[in-house]
Amino acid sequence: MNLSALEAAIPGSSWRMGTTRQSPQAGHMDLLIRLTLRFILVPLGATLALVAATAIIVIAHRKALITLLEADPLVQQYYFIALLSAGPLLASLLSIWAFYALVPAAIGVVISEVLAIRSWMFHTANGGLSAWIAWALTQDIRDEYRFLTEPRILVAAGLLAGVAYWIVSGWTAGFWKPIRSPRRPTPPF
Repeated sequence: MNLSALEAAIPGSSWRMGTTRQSPQAGHMDLLIRLTLRFILVPLGATLALVAATAIIVIAHRKALITLLEADPLVQQYYFIALLSAGPLLASLLSIWAFYALVPAAIGVVISEVLAIRSWMFHTANGGLSAWIAWALTQDIRDEYRFLTEPRILVAAGLLAGVAYWIVSGWTAGFWKPIRSPRRPTPPF
């Protein structure tokens, strides 16, 4: 039995180069699995990025929230009720800001997925730039409520959101590009 007959007897193997060959169906199935994983990982990464940015914004604005709670002496006795009344206001302000940040961030994510950009610097810059654009677009909210007025805090939140997105799904961007490159064939001796 010669070597090519042996290779034909064992499907998917190539003994000459020390590598395995994949059938076209296996390559398509691998691509389909990676695409399905992208549909799971990208929204998960975006959700965790939003949670990270919100946590930074709430921590940074805690003095303003406490000042709002202490503005009325009657409210001081009922912190829980005050938190229930001020909480939705803060949540609505954050959701408006997040909506304005979502569009540029989504454009950056689409670019990273199409071009398979897996750099942590790209995703961090995408988060920071998206946060700055959202800050620039929400001038009327800043003037009316005095929240979200400091661009450094918002950009820092965006940078952290970009890092959080990269940790979850940015490092594997591009469903058409495998995470690990295939092994190179070893040269024959």
